[in-house]
Amino acid sequence: MSRLLQTPFLPSVSLPTKTRSSVTGFRVKPRIIPIQAKIREIFMPALSSTMTEGKIVSWVKSEGDKLNKGESVVVVESDKADMDVETFYDGYLAAIMVEEGGVAPVGSAIALLAETEDEIADAKAKASGGGGDSKAPPPASPPTATVVAPVAVEKKIAAPPVAIKAVAASAVHPASEGGKRIVASPYAKKLAKELNVELAGLVGSGPMGRIVAKDVEAVAAGGGVQAAVAVKEVVAVPGVELGSVVPFTTMQGAVSRNMVESLAVPTFRVGYTISTDALDALYKKIKSKGVTMTALLAKATALALAKHPVVNSSCRDGNSFVYNSSINVAVAVAIDGGLITPVLQNADKVDIYSLSRKWKELVDKARAKQLQPQEYNTGTFTLSNLGMFGVDRFDAILPPGTGAIMAVGASQPSVVATKDGRIGMKNQMQVNVTADHRVIYGADLAQFLQTLASIIEDPKDLTF
Repeated sequence: MSRLLQTPFLPSVSLPTKTRSSVTGFRVKPRIIPIQAKIREIFMPALSSTMTEGKIVSWVKSEGDKLNKGESVVVVESDKADMDVETFYDGYLAAIMVEEGGVAPVGSAIALLAETEDEIADAKAKASGGGGDSKAPPPASPPTATVVAPVAVEKKIAAPPVAIKAVAASAVHPASEGGKRIVASPYAKKLAKELNVELAGLVGSGPMGRIVAKDVEAVAAGGGVQAAVAVKEVVAVPGVELGSVVPFTTMQGAVSRNMVESLAVPTFRVGYTISTDALDALYKKIKSKGVTMTALLAKATALALAKHPVVNSSCRDGNSFVYNSSINVAVAVAIDGGLITPVLQNADKVDIYSLSRKWKELVDKARAKQLQPQEYNTGTFTLSNLGMFGVDRFDAILPPGTGAIMAVGASQPSVVATKDGRIGMKNQMQVNVTADHRVIYGADLAQFLQTLASIIEDPKDLTF
């Protein structure tokens, strides 16, 4: 190496160079590079950290349609919500490999995208030869108990007008709360706006009566209103086919996996009785301003968690735990076909009025299955309230990845003894906390519940 460094550098001399083109009588033939069109696969995306498979709710585009980068192609039902899936490339939707209602694992091909219109035929040939890893129901299946229901529906629709009117009266999607909320895919809403179609009162042909694009197009096509109503009547007839086997929905499958995972966590439970007279009085005072009881309970819980951070911690690997930097209170909400936990983020720092508005927004999105992943999977502590059903006490199952969940029962009048030995009446509620015993111990929960009780029984801090 030293000899190389000591080698004297010679000045470079520019020598005339000849290229092939400069040689007399030599012609360079221009090089033609063939440009080949590409056929790309559209994959089932992972819309959440727990998603293993997705269900096709509706195809926004049809085979042969031109697609632009960033344009919605399909609506996919994940384990918690319905979300639009966009394309990353320009091209043509050449072949749909998983039809509406079909299920496919995350990462598997659900459609083919051709770069040019000439490649559509090749893409279709490829699709028919390869197929997909979908669980879509086969086009023809032997009659089973599950296909008897449509026959019964047809008989009811063919009944006298009085019976039809009764069906139409009950044809309100259970997630619409009397028609106040519209349960429709994002593309259906966009299409309805463009075509001036009123979605209110229309129940579509999608899963659980969800309005999809073809329902809007049917109405806009002229005379389609009657067809849409007929679909609504078929979907909305209630009833359970006894003896039939009903597979899990995507959400139910996710809940099932989470519950099984929860069994691996060593948990313990602590109950506490809290007087709610002062909280009830505060609620009556500020209810007219849009404040909800759920927001009040979440706020009180968050303020108590701020004083006991270990109850807001979580253990995920079994070897360590995290003191979470944010207090995100998740609240369990029952929706069609499952359960979801919208998250009130930074609940200890947000004022009660903003928190209540946020909660109403989250519930609307949850029932319309439009929650984004960060709106349901970032909880650090969970509330489950069955008090509105008159349940006085129950135990909740710990969600994976969190340290504790609190089950809240109904507030009921109770006969109690006062400190001076007299008998009196107080409204009281039972709360039971299930906690991860690897991280949280009995004394931790006891102190947390004492703090929570003091906040609820003297709720002056909840409105600040």
